[in-house]
Amino acid sequence: MNELMFGLNVSTSAAPNADPLTQAKRAEDLGFDFVSANDHPAVTSPTFELWTLLAWIAAATSRIRVASRVLGVPYRAPPMVAKMAESLDRLSGGRLILGMGAGSSDEEFRAFGLGVPSPRDKIDGLAEAVRIIRGLWAEPGFTFGGRLYQTDHADLEPKPGHRIPIWLGTFGPRALDVTGRLADGWIPSIAFAQPDKVAGMRERIVAAAQAVGRDPTEITCAYNMEVHVGRTPDPSPSVVSGPADQVAAQLLDFVRLGFTAFNFIPRGRDEDAQTERLAREVIPAVRAGA
Repeated sequence: MNELMFGLNVSTSAAPNADPLTQAKRAEDLGFDFVSANDHPAVTSPTFELWTLLAWIAAATSRIRVASRVLGVPYRAPPMVAKMAESLDRLSGGRLILGMGAGSSDEEFRAFGLGVPSPRDKIDGLAEAVRIIRGLWAEPGFTFGGRLYQTDHADLEPKPGHRIPIWLGTFGPRALDVTGRLADGWIPSIAFAQPDKVAGMRERIVAAAQAVGRDPTEITCAYNMEVHVGRTPDPSPSVVSGPADQVAAQLLDFVRLGFTAFNFIPRGRDEDAQTERLAREVIPAVRAGA
């Protein structure tokens, strides 16, 4: 089994009392493997743009990895994402996890005048984006003639010094197939991939990987979830909750389903206390039991 990884959500809030940089530094001090943040640029509450925030966090930390969870492909041209990702990975000392998704919020696309892709175009665009990014990272004068995205003898220098992992946040059958064929990781959210469904979704990824001759064990499966450690379980089925030993037991059940990474979104009045309990009580128990 691959070594377990544990990540922590960092808020993109730009409200006066928000401090995502301190959150990230605290996560590094507590031993988390990565921090992640979401990509919703067109919202009514004050927020930071995801990529700018990740660069700021990477510059202020030294060990912890930074992950986009997940970058909406329709917002940015894939060749520019390739360039952005190589730069951030290089400047951070190889700490980037490039998480991407097809784009879920049609309202945001309309707000920014981007047009609303059809469901098919979203998935085809995601697949083409991965191919373009990998091609630019690997080949000189890269040409790609996709249905939605193209390059024409495009050069990207410098090229990455190592394989930058690409994780996809996918849920539907066609999107899961893309993940199995092309991605280094899968990061579904428990709210959209409940435990009673997620095993079948992962099986589809495994089958798609095998169909193109890939080793499915090379695809990291990372479960994104809200979590609350406390005496009283949260009634929501989308929240992993309960005393620390019960939360650890639930996570070990997910490990047995094939997950080797977890991204936590602490839920509760005292987020700092929740983060501390995850680091000191839950994560060691999961590592010991895996």
